[in-house]
Amino acid sequence: MAQAQARPAAHATPTRDPFGAKPIVSERRRALRSFTRNRTAVVGVVLILAIVLIAVFAPVVAPYDPLAQSVRDRLQPPSAAHPLGLDDKGRDILSRVIYGARIALQVGIFSVVLGGAAGTAIGIVAGYVGGKVESALMRLTDVLLAFPDLITGLLVLAVLGPGLWKMIVAIALTIAPRFARIAYGPTLTIAKKEYVEAARSIGVRDGRILTRHILPNIAGDLLVFASLWTASAIRLEASLSFIGLGVPLPTPTWGQMIREGVVHLTVVPLYSLGPGIALLITVLAFNLVGDGFRDALDPKSRT
Repeated sequence: MAQAQARPAAHATPTRDPFGAKPIVSERRRALRSFTRNRTAVVGVVLILAIVLIAVFAPVVAPYDPLAQSVRDRLQPPSAAHPLGLDDKGRDILSRVIYGARIALQVGIFSVVLGGAAGTAIGIVAGYVGGKVESALMRLTDVLLAFPDLITGLLVLAVLGPGLWKMIVAIALTIAPRFARIAYGPTLTIAKKEYVEAARSIGVRDGRILTRHILPNIAGDLLVFASLWTASAIRLEASLSFIGLGVPLPTPTWGQMIREGVVHLTVVPLYSLGPGIALLITVLAFNLVGDGFRDALDPKSRT
């Protein structure tokens, strides 16, 4: 009898908290939930994934060899066989736009990784160490920030010459001082926190404090900045390619295709508009994701 009475209690639904407390949700899960509820950010992620897949599987997706020429059929308008037409050398424009995504993504991602790592290291070291080290590093940062992005890229490429990795280095140098500024300010505040002082007092090494206590606390700001600057790096690559300092011919790049198509706008308008639209969608996608990260990681945006 006692067992029969005890059985229903085992399957009873749990009682509510009498104080009405909400379940504890971690910051990471809260940020992920906020990000996934942001429709524009999700659209940006979908667009980026699509562009990455197109770039990775370009040999399968592209209908033609992007370097194959047919001078006899040059400047043909769009058709069923060539949806965007043919360029001034008889190459399929759609195939070149697809392969151009590879260069854009490589430059955008690798330049941000390289410049972000260097700039973050400069910023957190300057903010944590202070003194003469801080003054020297931040004055160097101010000097680099004094030059516009395009001018810095021009100067570096004028010295190094055109090339994919040389362009990545040039754009990384324009990005590094901006990451240094982003990392420097929060590091000044975090370095004075009690847990950092406690770790220092018990003999924890400075390198471990920087990587375990300071860097994780500024990772959100760096993530937002990285996604936004990936878009800027892709745009800067297109600008440098437009003026002839990008990846050497005949490798297809969006900026180079836009420049070549300008003089043929009345004949084959998609010669320039095709890569231009691809550039617009890619930059927009990374900006949407960056805005989504900012809204998800910003405490002020939470209700």
